[in-house]
Amino acid sequence: MRSRRAVSAALGVALAVMALAGCGSSDAATTGPDSGFVAGDGSLVVLPQDQRVAAPDLVGPTLEGGTFRLAEHLGEVVVINVWASWCAPCRAEAPVLAKVAADLAGQGVQFVGLDTRDSDTSARAFVDAFGVDYPNVIDGDGRLQLLFADSLPPQAIPSTVVIDSQGRVAARALGKVSESTLRGMLEPLLAEKGA
Repeated sequence: MRSRRAVSAALGVALAVMALAGCGSSDAATTGPDSGFVAGDGSLVVLPQDQRVAAPDLVGPTLEGGTFRLAEHLGEVVVINVWASWCAPCRAEAPVLAKVAADLAGQGVQFVGLDTRDSDTSARAFVDAFGVDYPNVIDGDGRLQLLFADSLPPQAIPSTVVIDSQGRVAARALGKVSESTLRGMLEPLLAEKGA
């Protein structure tokens, strides 16, 4: 009986260490205890206009106490960033997202975070620490993230999905985004919007 407990405890510690190591890695790996999420590989997909499909009806409560409705942002380019406070690459990219969101304020771009499998307390601390001023939707069980399964699923933490001004899924990046990658995804969509 005693050896079973020791083996169970050792197995639990090993799984926890592997889970924590996975999120900080750039290779595909488990990113949270029993979460089934993988760290992104840095891949980027940008769809031509004729291949885009309507974005799902994303509606959810925000950390700020309101409700975010994607449908209310038709006519804007919307950047949806899937993140969690326990994810090291999410912490690394948060300042980039906050900077680009501030730079593009008033230019028809709406940023929104999709905080998945996280506690509200940890999420609020994350948002405060990184100066994230845009809305953050609470996705405690990951159901909202799954809404994108039929288009460009955000399969990793972090992931970034971009919706064009016509409400269609236009691009997705798996893993941490750089400022140049993010701007490269947005500039053509802003040009389309202005055309």
